[in-house]
Amino acid sequence: MELMAQLNEVFRDVFSDDTIEIQATTTAKDIDDWDSLNHVNLIVAVEKRFGVKFTTREVSGLANVGALAQLIEKKLPGSPKAAGV
Repeated sequence: MELMAQLNEVFRDVFSDDTIEIQATTTAKDIDDWDSLNHVNLIVAVEKRFGVKFTTREVSGLANVGALAQLIEKKLPGSPKAAGV
């Protein structure tokens, strides 16, 4: 399953909304219940789902879902970027 599809499932679980369809340009303004608490819940759920860890600086610098997806890809085990290549 591609990363954005998996990420969409995480969003649906966190926000308890099976109608969510995220795009790379999706931001907190696009999802009604995306407040600071749900943002933390989302990041924790993403870390669990993909087996990655984010720093506070990384999370605070994310502009949209596309940036989150790129960060996940960079941190995935086996990724050339994760190995510093």
